[in-house]
Amino acid sequence: MLLPQTKEREYRFKLALRMGLPIFLLLLVFVSNTLFNSYKTLEPSFYFTATLLLVFSIYFIFFLIYNGFDVKITDSVSKTFSKEYLYTYLNKEIVNNEVYTLVLLSVDNLNSVNTRYGIKNGDKVLYEVAQYLAKYLIDKKITNFPMGHIKGGDFVIGLPGNKENFKTTIELLCLKSNEFKVDDIEVSISGAITDTLYSNSLDYMIENLFELQLENRNKKTIRDTEKISPNDLESYVIGAISNQSVSIMSQNVYENESEAIEEYFVRLKNTQGKVLHPKSYMKVINKLGLTAEYDYLVLEKILLHCANKTDSILSMTISPTSLRNHNFLVKTKNLLDENIHLKNRLIFMTSEVTYYSHIERYNATLQSLRREGVKIGIDRLGSLHTSFLYLRDLDIDIVRYDSFYTKDINNKKNKYMLQGLNTTADNFGVKTWLKLVENEDILEFAKVIEVDYTQGNALSKLKKIYED
Repeated sequence: MLLPQTKEREYRFKLALRMGLPIFLLLLVFVSNTLFNSYKTLEPSFYFTATLLLVFSIYFIFFLIYNGFDVKITDSVSKTFSKEYLYTYLNKEIVNNEVYTLVLLSVDNLNSVNTRYGIKNGDKVLYEVAQYLAKYLIDKKITNFPMGHIKGGDFVIGLPGNKENFKTTIELLCLKSNEFKVDDIEVSISGAITDTLYSNSLDYMIENLFELQLENRNKKTIRDTEKISPNDLESYVIGAISNQSVSIMSQNVYENESEAIEEYFVRLKNTQGKVLHPKSYMKVINKLGLTAEYDYLVLEKILLHCANKTDSILSMTISPTSLRNHNFLVKTKNLLDENIHLKNRLIFMTSEVTYYSHIERYNATLQSLRREGVKIGIDRLGSLHTSFLYLRDLDIDIVRYDSFYTKDINNKKNKYMLQGLNTTADNFGVKTWLKLVENEDILEFAKVIEVDYTQGNALSKLKKIYED
């Protein structure tokens, strides 16, 4: 048992004794006094009643010890509902309402507030934000709503009805929050909204809110949720992987106006033959722990159906967690041993938001793949902080710039950033890759700064290669 649990039991025991012992002692004094003064005239039923009272008073004390404080309704910091009670409350509301809406409102900069101003001020911010959110909604004639603090700076609010009834109100709240401060502390608030038309499962709804939150942050707008049910999506993903039902498309990548690389894009297909977008199903794959299995399926399908159709180098996106997965590595190496002609013809592109701390171990793993003839590429350079650190810390072959820069190539800052990144990559002896080359201006700029590989509709269109 952990120390906090031990201390909590001690606290409950002492508190229960302070509450129950006076009752027990008064009862004991009453029985003793009655026996001492009237024992000759007492009825037999008195002894039976007194025994029952003593037993029940002892039971009452132990009941207080073990159950009296199991449920905390409110959070001690924000004074909103605790997470456990909020979940219980919302599950009942979802059952009792035909359509029910959940809103996630988050203090995005809570960590920086805690670091800069101290945890006490961070707690004060949470309390004041909860009051601010409640007052704003009450001013909009929205009352008697459950609001709970579920973690960090995140609050969830439940509202009966369709999300379309509240979407504009929440967007305005997020915009208006730019003016909100706690003393001199600036507070950044963002939100997301979903309803039971997405799913009747509270867990799915909460997960969806956090996924939407990642997309909505810094936009101050609320994006619509996906129309496909999460239960159906899970079923489609499991079925597609089990049946190995995929669609494969490709696009040529050029080096000095010659085809050098063929990049492949694999999507799962559901039982109705509809192609699913990776943005929708990758979260399910990660949640179900099928990432390595999915990536191996991608590799296997590409090698089976595409490798003999081209002499180009084959490129595909592989999750970094798969690259660090022992079983995936063993199966990949066995597959390459069976296809010797594919050695030195594969590129694994990868990227991740969070920096992997065991960098030497990660680098050793990548080098084992490179010895098998697989080139390693880091994607989204210039956008993800982690990609820049991996360029510095890992021995890799290629970096690909984030498409953010090519979307507005005439922006001087974007040009300067690409020039700087290209010079850095060259100095590291790493090849560079620019995607989404959609017009001649971008292509000309890529030639000026001497990018090694270019890719986009101005050079080659996407084409379907295979479909189950």
